[in-house]
Amino acid sequence: MNTPAAAAPGPRHGAALAQLVGEALTHAQGHADTEDAAEIRAITDAMVRLLIGAPLHSDGKLTVVSLATEAGLRRNKLTHKHTGLKDLFYALIKARNHVPEAVPDSARARADKQQQDLARVRAERDDLRGQAQLLARIVHVLEIENSKLKEANAALEQQVVAHASVSDLTRRRRQL
Repeated sequence: MNTPAAAAPGPRHGAALAQLVGEALTHAQGHADTEDAAEIRAITDAMVRLLIGAPLHSDGKLTVVSLATEAGLRRNKLTHKHTGLKDLFYALIKARNHVPEAVPDSARARADKQQQDLARVRAERDDLRGQAQLLARIVHVLEIENSKLKEANAALEQQVVAHASVSDLTRRRRQL
């Protein structure tokens, strides 16, 4: 019987697997009390912490450098001495981030349509931004022209007021 948890390994499954493999390696190699056993235990414990997202000594990134830092070892211990554990770590990361390769055609078609829609909407957005900037420039020019017209109108009104105090002699002649 295939359960959903077995079909899609999560971070906890990878951590449990790393712990089991570390214990098996320690016992299988017969290094129960040696420095190698301590290194293997430190590396597998660090794998567990990184895979569950609870690092204690590193930045938490899923890299060999972070694994070595988390284990309290130098990187070359993983790249030269415990290469099997390094490979296991990368395999667990890959299994954790596994994306099925067979994507249904309907999903692919829907994704393509969404990409096209997104491109169209972005083009419309860029066009509207350009139009908004153009309208802003036009409004600015019109505000300047309106200000100049108001100044000219005020000057003309002052001239009319100044001429209003002078009596219009042409009207008097016509009335006589």
